[in-house]
Amino acid sequence: MVTAKKPPAKAPAKVAPVKRRTPKPKAEQTINVSVAAPAPIKTEVKKDDSAIGKVIGLIEWVDNPFKLFTVILLSFLFFAGYFAWDSRTVILNAITSSSHQPQLKEIKVLEHVAERLKKDLEAETVLVHKVALVVNSRTTLLAYGSKGREALLDGYNSTLFGKDVARNSAVIAMMNGEVYCDKLVASGKTSEWEEKQGVGFICRGSVPPEMGAFEGYISVGFTKEPQDLGAVKTRINLAATEMAK
Repeated sequence: MVTAKKPPAKAPAKVAPVKRRTPKPKAEQTINVSVAAPAPIKTEVKKDDSAIGKVIGLIEWVDNPFKLFTVILLSFLFFAGYFAWDSRTVILNAITSSSHQPQLKEIKVLEHVAERLKKDLEAETVLVHKVALVVNSRTTLLAYGSKGREALLDGYNSTLFGKDVARNSAVIAMMNGEVYCDKLVASGKTSEWEEKQGVGFICRGSVPPEMGAFEGYISVGFTKEPQDLGAVKTRINLAATEMAK
């Protein structure tokens, strides 16, 4: 028997050992996180709606000459409008009845009455004005001062109602049949002339003196307030009656 020789068994192949790589630690990544600052809490400032607060706010708003001029102009227009509205009844009655009001007498008669009035009251000045309510005008007819008749003021035209608060109040009072007396406030050519004559106090009376009749008025100037204003007013009303037709 022939026995076949078995081929020699091959030695197992050498397997190279597997090197395990140790993972390198990753570099730490620094993440910059910026935390936003909290938004500031807005505190609502409550507006002061009181009268004083509004005045203070207006003063803070006026920061240049143009705004100041605007405020002054608007204030004047507001006052003029309010004054006209507040006295509308008296003014409208005087205007509507002006067509049948008595007129003033001739200049010669006015001069004679004014001279006696100045002498009787020992006044510094006496002026007589003619008014036209429809066009808001006043015309000076004559003026007497320390040196007698002042012709320079004859025919001088100005507004009846204006920025002079004292004169506006006097006009309304005269329309109501009153003789209005107060300290002199120089606001125009005639009042400045009175001031130069030494006048510090004046009384004004309507011509004629009846309520609602207002064709003109007399202005009598004194250095100071007379002791007996009642007698002064009565004498002015008497002169006003003589001056009206």
